[in-house]
Amino acid sequence: MALSRPLARLARCPQNLAALQAPVHQRRHFASPPVTQNATGSKGPTAMVLLNMGGPSTTDEVGDFLSRLFADGDLIPLGRLQGYLGPLISRRRTPKIQKQYAAIGGGSPIRRWSEYQAAEMCKLLDKMSPETAPHKPYVAFRYAAPLTEDTYAQMLEDGFGQGRGGRAVAFTQYPQYSCSTTGSSLNELWKWRNRLEGKRGSGEVDPQGAIKWSVIDRWPVHPGLVEAFAQNIEARLAEYPPERRDSAVLLFSAHSLPMSVVNRGDPYPAEVSATVYAVMQRMGMRNPYRLVWQSQVGPSAWLGAQTADAVHEFIKKGQKDLVLVPIAFTSDHIETLYELDQEIIGETGLDSVKRVESLNGSPVFIQALADLAKSHLESGISCSPQMSLRCPGCTSERCLEQKKFFAAQQAQL
Repeated sequence: MALSRPLARLARCPQNLAALQAPVHQRRHFASPPVTQNATGSKGPTAMVLLNMGGPSTTDEVGDFLSRLFADGDLIPLGRLQGYLGPLISRRRTPKIQKQYAAIGGGSPIRRWSEYQAAEMCKLLDKMSPETAPHKPYVAFRYAAPLTEDTYAQMLEDGFGQGRGGRAVAFTQYPQYSCSTTGSSLNELWKWRNRLEGKRGSGEVDPQGAIKWSVIDRWPVHPGLVEAFAQNIEARLAEYPPERRDSAVLLFSAHSLPMSVVNRGDPYPAEVSATVYAVMQRMGMRNPYRLVWQSQVGPSAWLGAQTADAVHEFIKKGQKDLVLVPIAFTSDHIETLYELDQEIIGETGLDSVKRVESLNGSPVFIQALADLAKSHLESGISCSPQMSLRCPGCTSERCLEQKKFFAAQQAQL
């Protein structure tokens, strides 16, 4: 991605002209004066930046989305042929994926839900943590608008950084950490921080007045997350007759990972398992359950069993009361609305195979986000001890430097 675009946005003036020239989805930022560091709270204002993979909001955006996705070696490792195979795969898959997005309404709702979740969380935070208020919501996607570099540029326009300092929290919306997801998003954030605010100087000194960052890097067993999942599962189970309710099999479905990533020591499988077990404990272990994996891409070995295969095999064995639970997603997107709903459940033709509603606008979930953020802000830590530990088989220098940067932010808080 060219550096000129976010830099050009910063150079625009006057600001009201920038507002008129900005894309429609960005104009909302100019509804009020820019955030400045004359805080209403003793430690505010605070930028709350929700990180996620993102998704194309229209079918026209699918090609660019796939190009970025297959170019990311953290998510889909293709080795030395990444630069050749990535564009080739994305071009070949674009027509097929465009049809899938057309089938779910013409685009992904993940941006709408993410912006809603961020805004509602910040409303709660302003009341719960007045000393760090006002809390300004941002969304930074890895592969779709609003891209990380554009969100970072917007933060600078809004009064954070560039000699003015200010506090920002990178809040991953992948509850379970993986180098392929959270790690990739943080690598991207670190890259654009260096490009837009300057690299650290000799002696690891930050540029004067740069944004002070901290990270909420994982939260797989947070009580609020567990409760939100459990309530949605119970609501779906209530649709079964009482005599069949407790025997329905819960299939917790998470995005799979290549075994090459797993064998490197990625913590994602263990953290997803922890979420599943915490949810089942909250539900009293009433139902039989399994953890399964979806969205495998390519011929290499991935984590299994695959969700589609598990559903097929259970039905073949006579178990037709199946409840799919998207356990690693915090809002609806292509993997829930198309892959689970249409490809897997739809093809069974059975009303007894159901999917649990995604977290989306759940008040319990949004309260959990606010609770997590408040606890993090009160803790005074830049990131968890787990985040600073590299995978045993990690050889990525980019990953190493990113982790060193966020860990070193501790001295700035």
